[in-house]
Amino acid sequence: MPDPLRRMLSLHDFEAAARKRLPKPIYAYVSGAVEDGHSERGNRDAFAEYGFLPKVLVNVSARSTRCTVLGREFAAPVGVAPMGISAISGYRGDIVMAKAAADAGVPCIMSGSSLIRLETVMEQAPGTWFQAYLPGDDAQIAALIDRVAAAGVGTLVLTVDTPVAANRENNVRAGFSTPLRPSLGLAWQGLTHPRWLFGTFLRTLLRHGMPHFENNYATRGAPILSASVLRDFSDRGHLNWDHVAAIRRRWRGQMVLKGVLHPDDARTALALGMDGIIVSNHGGRQLDGSVPPLHALPAIVDAVGGRMEVMLDSGVRRGTDVIKALALGARCVFVGRPFNYAATVAGQRGVAHAIALIAEEVKRDMGLLGVVDVRELNAEFLQRASRLAGRGA
Repeated sequence: MPDPLRRMLSLHDFEAAARKRLPKPIYAYVSGAVEDGHSERGNRDAFAEYGFLPKVLVNVSARSTRCTVLGREFAAPVGVAPMGISAISGYRGDIVMAKAAADAGVPCIMSGSSLIRLETVMEQAPGTWFQAYLPGDDAQIAALIDRVAAAGVGTLVLTVDTPVAANRENNVRAGFSTPLRPSLGLAWQGLTHPRWLFGTFLRTLLRHGMPHFENNYATRGAPILSASVLRDFSDRGHLNWDHVAAIRRRWRGQMVLKGVLHPDDARTALALGMDGIIVSNHGGRQLDGSVPPLHALPAIVDAVGGRMEVMLDSGVRRGTDVIKALALGARCVFVGRPFNYAATVAGQRGVAHAIALIAEEVKRDMGLLGVVDVRELNAEFLQRASRLAGRGA
């Protein structure tokens, strides 16, 4: 059988391959955005609005993509973003992504909406960051934070852009729900996608039992497949900065807020002692029409004035995207869906290949730009497309 990775030449290539393997509802969950998809399209379009101003005749023979993020050195300024229920799209998805990232020397954030216990992932890939969705009351929050600390997590990421459930109509149309409800349609999807059925779902059932939501709380949550149980989406509408301040007092490790787009929120995060923020609109999966993170990035970088690490996710697909974000002030970026697809296509080996592809793109593009070290990147290497158009040919 030919190696599927031979045809994977960029991160874009993994999606078409994964779509063939995944049942329609699961592919829809991974690929989908919210409502009309304005945010998701805007995330990609934002990168196209910047052109490069390369410098020539620079000795770029000793280029380095190494970077320091939150005091730790990494091999490249690109990491794995948190993705919920990834163990249902790729066998042991959370583990294979975390291990591939660790082997490649890049950061990885494990999702709180995962189907593998965080303790298991931390044993397999120490140093993995953990992203938490805060439960609904103070006692549950404290218990979850204590559990995360006991698991050996050093960097806690709080996702703060999900106060209410988003309107993901595409999930409903595709027959996706959490938990998944048994039906003839779902059974047919499994039977018509045998590589997923035998390689992921039945393999998981035989070796590990029915997957559950393991990390939304200090205790185990609902199963992923159930005819009657509803996943407990605790109301987060009342959560506010006081909760973040209380967690900062309780949590002794590094703490990052994910989902920040407004400079005022960045200033508040800094005042409360956050170590970093991730500028993000949740990959276009929450508020449709929210500003692309790349557009929000410069103002946020200015707001914190170098006193806190600023990172970015949402829409990053190419090495050139990484370089543009770094030039505008991000310390590193995170990529989501493509690494999920890579795990679907070829497990840990697929994720390793995907990381290597984008890291090599960054290094190659640095050479073409005339940059030897990622720390040299700044806005002088970029030109907004609107300004270029204004000058004429």
